[in-house]
Amino acid sequence: MFDERIDPGRIMSFVLAAAMHLALFAVLVFGVSWQNRPPEAVQVELWNEPAPAPVEVKPAPVPEPVVAKPEPVIAKPEIALKEPVKLKPVPKPEPAKPRVDDTKKRMREELAREQASLAVDRERQQLKDQLANDAVATHNRAIADWVNKVRAKIRGNVVLPPGVAGNPEMVFDVVQLPTGEVLSAKLRKTSGNQALDDAIERAILKSSPLPRPDRSETAPRAFELKYRPLD
Repeated sequence: MFDERIDPGRIMSFVLAAAMHLALFAVLVFGVSWQNRPPEAVQVELWNEPAPAPVEVKPAPVPEPVVAKPEPVIAKPEIALKEPVKLKPVPKPEPAKPRVDDTKKRMREELAREQASLAVDRERQQLKDQLANDAVATHNRAIADWVNKVRAKIRGNVVLPPGVAGNPEMVFDVVQLPTGEVLSAKLRKTSGNQALDDAIERAILKSSPLPRPDRSETAPRAFELKYRPLD
């Protein structure tokens, strides 16, 4: 059989428990004996406060008689008369200028632009009219020069009848082709001499084709021809 061995830890536990019980017992014993001790006597000595020293009372001072002082004479200040202050005339407020409405201002500006544009258009139209007039005048001069050439050619083909008095004028309506060939020559105004009228008509037809203009102008298809035998 095995020998029973004593655990060293159990022995240590018993020792510590016994020590704790002894310490608790000692605390209880000393605490009770300390509370049962009789209180110590306290001695107190009583002293009376010494009497205060006597205070010396001084007699009240006699007030001196009050002597009334004469009131000082205050000199009245001399008031200097000042000139009346002249008030400046208050300027009259200027009448408020009427405020120009923006719409009216824009309308005036637009009207001014339109008038300027119309003036430019008028100047352009006048220039166009002037150029047109100049062109017409140039054309008329060219036609007049051409008619003189036609009249000169006709004069070279005229055979005057006998007994022509003066220098009578005849007017013919002449129709021609673009190439200058004469289609017709009708008497509109007679000279009063039938023989002279017939002679001039024959000369017009004989002068076909008529001369062309010197410049680029186109000869008229129908034109009026005035003729005097002595011109």
